[in-house]
Amino acid sequence: MISLFLAASTLWLACAAHDPSHSDWLIVPPKDSARVEQHDGSLLLTNGLVSRTIRLAPNAATIELRNDMTGTPVIRGVKPEALVEIDKQRYAVGGLKGQPDYAYFDPAWLAEMTCDPDAFQFTGYETGQPTTLFDWKPKRHAPDAPWPPKGVSLTLNFKAPEKLAAQYGPVTVAVHYEIYDGIPVIAKWVSIANTGNREFTVSGLECEILAVNEEEKERIHVESNYNFNTMVTTAWGVDADYSTQVNYECQSPILLTSRYPKGPGVLLRPGERFDSFRTYVVLYDSYDKDRRGMIKRRMMRTLAPQSLENPIFMHVRASNTKALRLAIDQCADVGFEMVIMTFGSGFDIESEDPAYIAQLKEDIDYAHAKGIEVGGYTLMTASRDVGPEFNVVSPDTGKPGSMFGQSACLASGYGDSYARRVLHFMDATGLDMIETDGPFHGDVCASTVHAHHRGLDDSQLRQWEACCNFYHECRTRGIFINTPDWYYLNGSNKCAIGYKETNFSLPRWQQILIARQNIYDATFEKTPSMGWMFVPLVQYHGGGAAATIEPLSKHLVEYEWYLAQNFGCGVQACYRGPRLYDAEETRAVVKKWVSFYRKHRDILDSDIVHVRRPDGQGVDCMMHVNAQTHEKALAMVFNPTDREQRTTLTLPLYYTGLTKKASIREQKNAPRDYKLSRDYKVTIPVSLPAKGITWFLVE
Repeated sequence: MISLFLAASTLWLACAAHDPSHSDWLIVPPKDSARVEQHDGSLLLTNGLVSRTIRLAPNAATIELRNDMTGTPVIRGVKPEALVEIDKQRYAVGGLKGQPDYAYFDPAWLAEMTCDPDAFQFTGYETGQPTTLFDWKPKRHAPDAPWPPKGVSLTLNFKAPEKLAAQYGPVTVAVHYEIYDGIPVIAKWVSIANTGNREFTVSGLECEILAVNEEEKERIHVESNYNFNTMVTTAWGVDADYSTQVNYECQSPILLTSRYPKGPGVLLRPGERFDSFRTYVVLYDSYDKDRRGMIKRRMMRTLAPQSLENPIFMHVRASNTKALRLAIDQCADVGFEMVIMTFGSGFDIESEDPAYIAQLKEDIDYAHAKGIEVGGYTLMTASRDVGPEFNVVSPDTGKPGSMFGQSACLASGYGDSYARRVLHFMDATGLDMIETDGPFHGDVCASTVHAHHRGLDDSQLRQWEACCNFYHECRTRGIFINTPDWYYLNGSNKCAIGYKETNFSLPRWQQILIARQNIYDATFEKTPSMGWMFVPLVQYHGGGAAATIEPLSKHLVEYEWYLAQNFGCGVQACYRGPRLYDAEETRAVVKKWVSFYRKHRDILDSDIVHVRRPDGQGVDCMMHVNAQTHEKALAMVFNPTDREQRTTLTLPLYYTGLTKKASIREQKNAPRDYKLSRDYKVTIPVSLPAKGITWFLVE
């Protein structure tokens, strides 16, 4: 089949005769289901958006990864399905040898390609359904998404080559794939089983190896559930097999590898099995930034549906009964849904004091009776000195110390006692959420005496496993989880939207505009519900009176801006202070924006199309879109300047599914019909006073 290449910015508008409300998979869920098909000695994983073809003989190998949205092949050659390093010796898993040129792949070459006798050999396959890493049931206004996600799984089984088997016995490898309904994503991970009679160390592992062609490099994205801070699992390297590339020294970085940055360093004794992290290959059908972000967010909505829970919460500054119940009462009064006892509040989730636990249970029962959930902050590991016995040991000095100063090693005995104390506390008090500060971010530990890692090489992995296991226990209990890192694919609900904490020490109007920029930039990558924002009702990192909102009634205009831009963008914020309102007029403003969000919750929790970035020089705009709801779009418009603004805004309505006309009303005004242009846009007049805010609803 010959594919016609279309300009990237209009790729999804191909074939003008097609109505996008019926043809674009991002507007209408595709009808094709994920499936595995067998054809002429090959297996095809496909869902109509992406497909992967695996040849089964003379060894199993991916011979095509295809972007079915654009009709283009993604890879230019055959590589092993994985590379396993056992006691520092590398072994290919599957793959074929003899491809004459790696600039492209000609299926006719398959007849002459051979099996590598030193590679793991394919023995059979099984199909099934997707599996989950954690428990989840829809709650806190999250959509009723299927969990596990709908799709199909495939497992390829391999046996050790003769040389390896003679040394260690019948070691086996299983390569797992999952493909899901409605998203251009294929997941992959590797299992290694020691079915022999001699222990060995998995000293390295490459879970995915793709010889990507030059054009598709910019339309492929890789996620993993093991990618944090210093733990970068995706690498673009040199393909030594590609001798005909343009780069004269053959150094083009076009070989994509998903691998452990350190280790994993796992000792496998006879009868033990090791499962790798999961790699998610995402294909884009465009170079357009908003569309690519929407595809990534669709993946997160499917594979991390708990991140769509979006409760309205407050950070109360003190955790004693009087302060906590005041916050509970005010939250219940204005429509907030959760109170979080913030850092520095005196809350102690690790307490084993029966009296403290009993009192907090009474306070939480009081909150539950008013429909309010309760959570609290905990410093988990980073920057926490728990003593030389359990602290991370620096490989450079051989003494306790890490990138965070003194930090606890979560794979030491401390990790066990921490999890035991915290889970007991949550069970005993009925706590609904936890905000963990300092979970494992890639720290390494050179200790050789800690309970759950042998040394430096497996220290990243074992600390990550301990953190994930703790989050999975929280998920089983329905606990809402805030973390400062990207643990969504392991069960967390939110991390920071993306901001610099010291910016909240700036003068109020300055921090407000920068915070809106942060929301604008972050929501290319995150759904609104995936990130939290911050509002310094009281001083935070300094700045004094010029930086804080308290006293609230004295700074009501600035407070309303924070409320409007957070709720209007569907982003919940940590309103940190002792109270939400201090006067009737303050209460009315808070209630106004909470009611606005709750009334339009479905559209405000939907994806954002980025219309105009905040720059302080004129109006700026972010617009939510959703073709599946009655309210098709809601555009929030802000005038941060000190002068009236009269202008026009062009709203891109393509993702609303509307094709000919749109009914648009400003706030509660009468709606007005607009005719859509050929590129599905409308231009609307905007008139805003100095420091004015408005919104437009598209129905």
